Amino acid sequence: MQTAPAPLTAVRTDGVHIHLADGRRLVDGTASWWTACHGYNHPHIRARVAEQLERMPHIMLGGLVHPPVVELSARLAKRLPGDLEHVFFSESGSVAVEVAMKMALQWWMNQGRPAKRRFLSFLHGYHGDTFAAMSICDPHEGMHKRFAGSLAEQLVVGLPRTRSELETFRQLLARHADDLAALVIEPLLQAAGGMKFHDPDQLRAVVDLARRHGLLIIFDEIATGFGRTGTLFACEQADVIPDIMTLSKALTGGTMPLAATVSGQRVYAGFLSDDATRALLHGPTFSGNPLACAAANASLDLFDTEPRLEQVARIEIQLSEGLAACRRLPSVREVRVKGAVGVVQLHAEPEHVMLRQKFVDQGVWVRPFADVVYLMPAFVIAEPDLELLIRAVHDVLGGTTD
Repeated sequence: MQTAPAPLTAVRTDGVHIHLADGRRLVDGTASWWTACHGYNHPHIRARVAEQLERMPHIMLGGLVHPPVVELSARLAKRLPGDLEHVFFSESGSVAVEVAMKMALQWWMNQGRPAKRRFLSFLHGYHGDTFAAMSICDPHEGMHKRFAGSLAEQLVVGLPRTRSELETFRQLLARHADDLAALVIEPLLQAAGGMKFHDPDQLRAVVDLARRHGLLIIFDEIATGFGRTGTLFACEQADVIPDIMTLSKALTGGTMPLAATVSGQRVYAGFLSDDATRALLHGPTFSGNPLACAAANASLDLFDTEPRLEQVARIEIQLSEGLAACRRLPSVREVRVKGAVGVVQLHAEPEHVMLRQKFVDQGVWVRPFADVVYLMPAFVIAEPDLELLIRAVHDVLGGTTD
């Protein structure tokens, strides 16, 4: 708070635009941290939420249920791959990860294996800001490194990419199989930990080895879910089904907070018992909030009725073609694109505040972090607006904006 500049005041949003109090309008290149996949203020989502507000803004799920949460649970179960059909709702991605980790630990307790209480995750991974989630983030490069001594000690390793690295990974799994509960990974795209990509073959190989050594598989699709990488869920591209999946961000189309931790039948069955202590005893106050569920159902309507994945494919082509020119800039180390994600990685970490201001001066909202400048726009973005974002990235990094 002592060094951060005063934030800009946003007073209105529409489509892919942010309107500021001083009259300026910015093209949003981040979709509000990757949530507003349909753009801002989509009339269908707004109407469904308004209808629900008139009926019932909120009701506890403890002993009660309501139509929007029943509908949403059924629709997620139908859309998710395999038997991922048992849905636990919370309010944020971090909490969804906490629930997934708690679920994995208790599942093993219920199996009579309480020693399996550690998690395996990967460098450049990011899974949230709450304490258990922090413990599985990158302990060196991430923003949680100052908490290292206060967090549970997990195994956080490099994501194996070569045959030799896979063999080293296999040996590590063999050494720790007795105390590892689950593997946690963001499939295909490690987002907030560095915007790193890996391909479906790598994902399959890692998951296969983990399963051979008895680990549960948790896919964190909070950033990748709902079309961002080109398929509705990233794991579809690898044809791999986890035991547990976490969802949030674009779940409600960027309208309001909602998250889900979804398990398959094997994990779900591990909690069924006449002994109440074997149940998953966890209850967020706003779990399955009716307004948020109404927004999520409306968002799924739009994936059914509007060409979102086709739009993602178009964005991927435009990002690939447009950002290619950045490769010739001296400050740029690498350019990579996957679905509606465009990443320009720099040789060194820039001065973020200065860079952000230069983007605002260009009429765009782009928020670099670490050594990465990235674009993750709404799927409905028009070609001229995306071209403006791409040109701004090139010109700002090339120093041609003055």
